[in-house]
Amino acid sequence: MHIDVETFTVNKRFPLTISRGTTAHTENIWVKIQADGIEGWGEASPFGVGNHRQSTLIIKDSLQQIIPTLQSFHPLQRQQIEQVVGGEKLPSAAIAAVDMAMYDWLGKRVGLPLWQMWGLDKNAIAPISVTIGINTPEGARERVRNWLEFADIQILKVKLGSPDGIAADQMMLQAVREEAPTLEVYIDANGGWNVENAIAMCRWLADLGIKYVEQPLPRGEEQHLKSVKQSSPLPIFVDESCFHSQDIPQLADYIDGVNIKLMKSGGLTEAMGMVHTARAHGLQVMFGCYSDSTLANTAAVQLAPLADYLDLDSHLNLIDDPFTGATLEKGRLLPNNLPGLGVQKRASIT
Repeated sequence: MHIDVETFTVNKRFPLTISRGTTAHTENIWVKIQADGIEGWGEASPFGVGNHRQSTLIIKDSLQQIIPTLQSFHPLQRQQIEQVVGGEKLPSAAIAAVDMAMYDWLGKRVGLPLWQMWGLDKNAIAPISVTIGINTPEGARERVRNWLEFADIQILKVKLGSPDGIAADQMMLQAVREEAPTLEVYIDANGGWNVENAIAMCRWLADLGIKYVEQPLPRGEEQHLKSVKQSSPLPIFVDESCFHSQDIPQLADYIDGVNIKLMKSGGLTEAMGMVHTARAHGLQVMFGCYSDSTLANTAAVQLAPLADYLDLDSHLNLIDDPFTGATLEKGRLLPNNLPGLGVQKRASIT
């Protein structure tokens, strides 16, 4: 097979601020695998969690180093390819792009969308949440209005963990609830609280009817999740604390669910493994994203019937997304019936 790698820049309509900083644009990577006259596509987007950082440069360099070896295989030689990729210890986002592209190739080869090839029911796909980043109360109100003007939104995910403290978090969330009193709200602290504040906020949030709290503590403080879970009336999900299937068993007793992201996990193959591992431990499942375009989010939505919650809105906030694929219909992100991922290049993007 032949593999091409190129970069593309995507800019956010509204910069997103979380507890770790603000993002306005990213340089993502487009991987194309060609064999037997069929081309499969995958995407890698950069991300960072604490000291774990996968920059565009790191991801691209790792792909370019492994391409000469991978090109000696055919896309149907998945086991051999996975052994090589695993042995090289590539960044998970690089693995995700290759894995995604091979699945896209396979779906096109058999002429079926992935969700159908896997026998999944796309009518079981839950509505997605859309994100309200850390902001002033008035800024948060305006962002809620922006989303409601954009589409038929049903669920808001509000980012808390403000560096100004939990009082600032509370003021912002109250503004959001006043602006959209009928919408369901989820909370993601991105590790922005300590144990004391996490417990206090979970109790306060429960009184407001919040559905769950995600990543209350920073990555590296998982030993304190037990205290938070024991004191919290709300379900606790983890994101930054859980990259792969092997992370789940050691966390399972102290959480209620996991947020699976293709860039963290290393693609659709490992994401499926994480779903099954989570279910075996009685946990709920969420699919999330970083600064992913339609390409990666359409890949994730192929598995969406397996998830309880979906946070796949990053592409909706892009002003120059190069791709088309899954469509937003009445608050639900749905895959189409095209083979593979069902992703195409926008004609207006050169």
